Amino acid sequence: MATRGLLKSQFRIIGLMEPTFSPGGRVSGATLARLLGAWRQGGRRGSADLAGAIRVLVLDGRLTVGTRLPAERELAEALGASRTLVTTAMDRLRDDGVVASRRGAGSWIARPVAADRPSREQPVSASDVLDLSCASPPALPELATALDTARRRMPAEFAQPGYLAQGLLELRERIAERYTARGLPTHADQVLITNGAQHAFALALRMLVGPGDRVLMENPSYPNAIDAVRASYARPVAVAMTDEGWDLDGLEVVLRQAAPRLAFLMPDFHNPTGGYLDAAGRERLGAALRRTRTPVFVDETLAELALEPGVGGAPPLAAFAEDLVISAGSASKLYWGGLRLGWVRASADLVRRMVAVRPVLDLGSPVLEQVVLSELFAVLPGVVECRQREFRRLRDVLIAELRARCPGWEIPTPVGGLALWCRLDGPVSTRLAVTAEGLGVHVAPGSRFAVTGGLEHYVRLPFTLAEEQLVEAARRLAVAASSVGGPGLLAEQVPLAELPVT
Repeated sequence: MATRGLLKSQFRIIGLMEPTFSPGGRVSGATLARLLGAWRQGGRRGSADLAGAIRVLVLDGRLTVGTRLPAERELAEALGASRTLVTTAMDRLRDDGVVASRRGAGSWIARPVAADRPSREQPVSASDVLDLSCASPPALPELATALDTARRRMPAEFAQPGYLAQGLLELRERIAERYTARGLPTHADQVLITNGAQHAFALALRMLVGPGDRVLMENPSYPNAIDAVRASYARPVAVAMTDEGWDLDGLEVVLRQAAPRLAFLMPDFHNPTGGYLDAAGRERLGAALRRTRTPVFVDETLAELALEPGVGGAPPLAAFAEDLVISAGSASKLYWGGLRLGWVRASADLVRRMVAVRPVLDLGSPVLEQVVLSELFAVLPGVVECRQREFRRLRDVLIAELRARCPGWEIPTPVGGLALWCRLDGPVSTRLAVTAEGLGVHVAPGSRFAVTGGLEHYVRLPFTLAEEQLVEAARRLAVAASSVGGPGLLAEQVPLAELPVT
């Protein structure tokens, strides 16, 4: 216990004793209060604020369908609110169908909330809802051509069973060539095709992590990865990111003293901060991984999306600790999320072990999509340049709009990736998300990226929508910010009457 306290105090390590609840289980009043964060917006609409904050948790997947809620008296005590306020909020959620209750059985989450399905507190037309919670762009025009080519090639595949546990050889060869070009010599037997990077992480967790094991993560981190660790009954051990990027001192101490069973890291345009770990940092981190023999899952889904000249040339982390690193990429950011394909690059032995574990989850990725992705890889250099130019332009548009309308926010310019990580002028991220949802903008509050809660000063805002949508989203966010923030937050007041409502 003394060591644990030392780690926490000296190196800002978070999450060794993080309470969790399983999907479909019961969430306690104390845990729900922590998840809700700063939900109260002030004024006389406390019940509407609470209902809206719970709706955001459901919308973000932090309260899943079937999760049993605490008794109203327990929740009221945990929140420091009146029993009447909590009861009224639950009545609102029951009326909307989000919560169901039965005498003697309590209350539970009854159905998910759709981003394009506003509740009665959200009069914005579904067609006007702007989703800034998803950092994934529309499909490339080249996808249609690749699909036509793949359709003509499919008769040759029809004579085969169609079960490819490791993936289409041609696609694996093209992915291997790309890693080799990035400075990491790779051959096809070191590549496994998956149903996205999240599927790859699930395979790694099943293969390497057991209940109670520790998994090292950055804080903030990718929300679905955090959820996957908790769903595997492992314990996340988080080291906070700094303004400069990675706390390498803290990472080394955690690797040495907390002995995590696995690490999950994003050194390539970190989601959500956009940070990039340079070659010297990768060499130091790789040496620490080798000393402690810690396997690491490296999320490289944004690795190709450098937005500034001269950024992004460092070799993959696997070049510094090859036999310990599972590198994962995805088609979702460069091409289209609807392909639902990703890949793993690891040692041939690790790939064989993942193939052996895979049948527990699935029997292989769809062949047609793999042929399509193989065709897209053939035009990869042109695709990367096109995406980089477009996302750089959209990034600059959103930054200019937000800086003009919300001067109290700190908005660093990310050197890569697909989102801004904005620091608000107060701990109001959850309140901002609730208010913005009512104005037809869905955003993920900073707490959604926190391994153990907090980060209420931050909000992630992707720039993957069209330019006119980003401009409109910034305008609505300014309205939301003016109602939850302090003075000086809004440079240009925008009347609510100007918003497209029905």
